[in-house]
Amino acid sequence: MDSHGSFDVFVQECPSREIMQRLGDKWTPLVLLTLAGGAHRFSALRQGIGAVTPKVLTNTLRNLERDGLVQRTVYAQVPVRVDYELTDLGRGILEPMEILRLWSEEHVPKVLAARERFDALR
Repeated sequence: MDSHGSFDVFVQECPSREIMQRLGDKWTPLVLLTLAGGAHRFSALRQGIGAVTPKVLTNTLRNLERDGLVQRTVYAQVPVRVDYELTDLGRGILEPMEILRLWSEEHVPKVLAARERFDALR
């Protein structure tokens, strides 16, 4: 944080940098976009994302809960039921995440072609 009370992601010690890194990690965008459809149980969330290990998904959810983006609700029933859903803060990141998702899907052919050109030079 600078002397004016603002944050700068380009300052190494700034907490905004950690938040940006969290949002850009491998699983966070997929978790957030999956939860955009509403609350999910752990198994449904894992199935919707695919290829994520239980340990990694648990860690990702815990970090998102700690950051205030995801809420975990435990229902006292047999068996115990746990739901995960976005908080208001978490819903606030959906629009930029959706823009990144759409850009990624739209530009797949260009990125794959660029990779081919790059790899051919190696």
